Amino acid sequence: MLKESNTLIPHLFRTEFSKIVSVLTKTFGLNHIEVAEDIVSDTFLLAAETWGKKGLPDNPTAWLYTVAKNKTKDYLKRNTLFTQKISVDIKHQTSASTEVDIDLSDENISDSQLKMMFAICHPTIAAEAQVGLSLRILCGFGIDEIASAFLSNKETVNKRLFRAKEKLREAKVNFELPEIQNLNDRLQNVLTTLYLLFNEGYYSNSTNTALRKDLCLEAMRLTLMLVNNAITNKPHVNALLSLMCFHASRFDARLTTDGEIVLYEEQDVNLWDLELILRGEYYLNKAAIGTNLSKYHLEAAIAYWHTQKQDTAEKWEKILQLYNKLLQIDYSPIAALNRTYALYKTTNALTAIKELEKINLKDSHLYHGLLGNLYLEVDVKKAHLHLQTAFTKAKSEAERRVLKDRLEEIDRMDKGK
Repeated sequence: MLKESNTLIPHLFRTEFSKIVSVLTKTFGLNHIEVAEDIVSDTFLLAAETWGKKGLPDNPTAWLYTVAKNKTKDYLKRNTLFTQKISVDIKHQTSASTEVDIDLSDENISDSQLKMMFAICHPTIAAEAQVGLSLRILCGFGIDEIASAFLSNKETVNKRLFRAKEKLREAKVNFELPEIQNLNDRLQNVLTTLYLLFNEGYYSNSTNTALRKDLCLEAMRLTLMLVNNAITNKPHVNALLSLMCFHASRFDARLTTDGEIVLYEEQDVNLWDLELILRGEYYLNKAAIGTNLSKYHLEAAIAYWHTQKQDTAEKWEKILQLYNKLLQIDYSPIAALNRTYALYKTTNALTAIKELEKINLKDSHLYHGLLGNLYLEVDVKKAHLHLQTAFTKAKSEAERRVLKDRLEEIDRMDKGK
């Protein structure tokens, strides 16, 4: 019984923690989000104690909801002053004869989580803190998991989350959906946070493969929540979800079973997830409405072409054209760096090297890594120099192993001459 509950409780924490916290925060107000977290954490502690001794209830989720409701009502009865402070937000009588109704219906959970998403992604707090809060409040990640995702420690994560909540209080952020006239600006901020959350998993330096995949799936789940709501179901939201689907479709092919990085051109296309590719195409088609072209549209289209198995001139020409458009509307050095690989595939190494050296990202291991691989065709000594620099600057052991293999390959080539 203990083993069974030990397996189920972490799963339920991931799926139900954010739901109950969001509903209670809607009841208490954003200023009292810690109270909501404490009540839900206590609920799960009681579940661990009770289920370990007595076995699992018939409906564990319903058990959690009932206990959370009762703990909330008990808390309000014991804390009269707190109740008086939030009585306006609760919009209920809080006398001894009338109890607060904690609505844990599917409709109210969805509404509460959506409002929580906009509250957490408020521009008053830093992007990294928004991602951290999203992992904790919206995704039900433990502090240890968040620390692992950020390659940090529990103390740092706790301080960051505490400061973020303080910022929300100081800015008097309301727990509500933005007014229609402000929706697009606020929605853009939410999408940026979800984009960063997905990237934290997809490009993470963490060696925990399961955690990395979970980060991506949570970002996709939250984006799907936006797509499923009439107010936030916008073309660029569908484009972002499409982008995530295309990238996630190649997740299992990007790493070996030992956690080694597999370069794109060496990936086993049979490991690509066809269902996710089809979903990506579906959401990309849904995004093709209206006249606004966002960076998510272009990145999704680039990702689509990367899911096409044939290594054709048309494929890389399409990718190059899309990168050209992307750099026009939202320039970034990394996008410019990625474009040079497409340029190489459509022209030659010298042309790509010339363009890449203009970007001059000398502090980036990606820059030196790509330069090193391009120089292999024209100047092996320069290739070795750049790959060695990339090895020195690489942020993860997995990246260093790839670069070390390439350097050893060059050394074998030199000895074989």
